[in-house]
Amino acid sequence: MAKCMIGLLAAALVAGCATTDANAPRESGTTFARDALQKYVDSGELPGAVCIFYKNGIQETTCVGYADTRTKRKITADDVYMQCSQTKGFCGVTIAKLVEEGKITLDDPVSKYLPEFKQLWVHQGYTNGTRVLRPAKTVLTVRMVLNHTGGFPFETVVKNPRIKNGGWSGGCPLRQTAACAAACPLLFDPGTDVQYSNTGIDIGAAIVEVVTGQRWEDYLKEKVLDPLGMTSSGFWPTDEQLAHQIEMYDCHEGKSATWRLQNDQQQRPYNDRSRVFASAGAGLWTTANDQVKFYKMLMNLGVGENGVRILKEETVKSILAVSTRPKGKTARGKDFGGYSLGLTAPIADDDRAWFGHGGAWGTNCNVNWHTKELKLWAVQLCGGPRPWDKARGAAEAKFFKYVIDNSQLDAYTGRMK
Repeated sequence: MAKCMIGLLAAALVAGCATTDANAPRESGTTFARDALQKYVDSGELPGAVCIFYKNGIQETTCVGYADTRTKRKITADDVYMQCSQTKGFCGVTIAKLVEEGKITLDDPVSKYLPEFKQLWVHQGYTNGTRVLRPAKTVLTVRMVLNHTGGFPFETVVKNPRIKNGGWSGGCPLRQTAACAAACPLLFDPGTDVQYSNTGIDIGAAIVEVVTGQRWEDYLKEKVLDPLGMTSSGFWPTDEQLAHQIEMYDCHEGKSATWRLQNDQQQRPYNDRSRVFASAGAGLWTTANDQVKFYKMLMNLGVGENGVRILKEETVKSILAVSTRPKGKTARGKDFGGYSLGLTAPIADDDRAWFGHGGAWGTNCNVNWHTKELKLWAVQLCGGPRPWDKARGAAEAKFFKYVIDNSQLDAYTGRMK
């Protein structure tokens, strides 16, 4: 018990890692994540990572290894990185704001806002080398494009035809992406199946643009990023930020990770607005210190750690923290599974109900509003294996148990003040 008390009372901030904000949580003084990950950094398999565990005002912030192994530049929680599909949750929040303001209803037809979606066609296969289409039997709704049941492919080729399988670094404006999607055949009738799709999320952002009269990225900045103090997040990182980015690496079994310039899905220069457009499906650059502000807002049911309310409590509970998909089987006989508006979310709403999202290059963050818990992981990795994930999971379990076991100690020391 004494050892725990010393650890809690003597916890110091790790330079360049933990935030120094006045409203910041208390650092736990524990090193569970570092102890679990350091051997993988020492072997070279894991270049570097930022890991954050949080529970009820107590946080372990770990920055281990390097943002750039070539120069031995240590990784920090203020280094920028592409969060890829974690951008989807940001789109979900902008839609949720308009829902609670009465400007959008989730079961509105998409064609109410984007008329080009009035008549949709479904791909039926090929006959004698000719594609066969039929009219869609169901109506595409706002809900469907945000929870991957709209029937759209992962990307449309118009996003960036020069990149294999398209590209999520934004090859065209959101309204153009939506118009192209409306002209292309669906994979299935809307609402009858599941297909993970950046395209659907981009359509949701295009709806935001129509309703607000603003570019989606401007609305996001005004209503979410700026109020939360996410000053390092945006779609076009500055040259100064890119000088401190977390570099990308390929993972190799039992060998050191190798540096790569970028993933094939990216498009340089990253901050050239004439070539790179905002994408709601995957495009936002951020930092660990910024990203944790967004997810703590979700964990706190709409209120940022700085006290600014972004959404109503009931809005988060009803359409972000739980699935908005139908219950039952898909057209292919599989369960629909859980997903809300740009966020992975549970079907059942109980104290095990974690929600959040991951990104293509290993990043992820999930929160539990019932237990006030958060876990964030920031890396830029391609391929596998990733043996440290199991070790990180064990460290996470130790942290949450540590906070629970010492909750009575906190109460006791509080009475002694």
